[in-house]
Amino acid sequence: MEIVATSRPSLITLQFQIPFLRFSFPMTYQLNPPPQSSPPTFLRSQFLSFSRLLRRKSVSVTCSFADDSTSSTEVGTVDPSLALKKRAADVGPELKGTSIFLVGMNNSIKSNLGKLLAGVLRYYYFDSDGLVAEASGGESAAKSFRESDEKRFRESETEVLKELSSLGRLVVCAGNGAVQSSTNLALLRHGISIWIDVPLDMVAKGITEDRDQIYFPEISPGSYSEVLSQLTALYEETKSGYATADAIVSLQKIASQADQADLDAVTAEEMTMEVLKEIERLTRVKKMMEEAARPF
Repeated sequence: MEIVATSRPSLITLQFQIPFLRFSFPMTYQLNPPPQSSPPTFLRSQFLSFSRLLRRKSVSVTCSFADDSTSSTEVGTVDPSLALKKRAADVGPELKGTSIFLVGMNNSIKSNLGKLLAGVLRYYYFDSDGLVAEASGGESAAKSFRESDEKRFRESETEVLKELSSLGRLVVCAGNGAVQSSTNLALLRHGISIWIDVPLDMVAKGITEDRDQIYFPEISPGSYSEVLSQLTALYEETKSGYATADAIVSLQKIASQADQADLDAVTAEEMTMEVLKEIERLTRVKKMMEEAARPF
């Protein structure tokens, strides 16, 4: 792995290479954890784990730092509330670097939540479908790849998920392929999985109104009713996989608890707060089970 730092490191660029796709692709991500010490110390502490943990036989990664510039995936710039920051500060140490996998239908709520969660936890954010699309040469190429060779496409999903699950301190928005095979479901067990449950009609509305903002490889363009019909069929295929998640965060439930009739009024911060509460609950239960298992 090659790491190059500038005087003000703020971005990380990862160079992925998946063998059977026969080419590599770079992706640049905004660093959530700002340097707390000199660049060399920061680089060693934050990125030696990449070189130790990546399976070099299947994916090679080059990491480099640069000054602020255009980023292919940037963490949201909305300043989180103090309450959200405090909750994340309480939860973070108990996580001990455990990665978070967000499953559920692709939508802007899920991706915005993921970026916000990564920011407050000082984690790195990835979208697994986005990585597969980049590896294939873009969204159009990924769609053609999926249609021409479904098996190899699914293998690429598994390969990307395998590499992400081998790392720590990640928030991963996982695509539907992550819950459609026992192999991928097992990979999610390397971290904490949370089902972000958003009503299908809201997902369909988001896709039809702003397709460019939501990458959804399984859904073909169409009218609202056509998209909703496709989503309903896909949900029937994936809901059993979603149900294996460690926790569920439901937008409808959050709205109901707040006596909020307008589901669109539920904010990413409110969703993120519920995710942090679930993470806190899960880490507390895990700690109690570990203590109970210790010999007297």
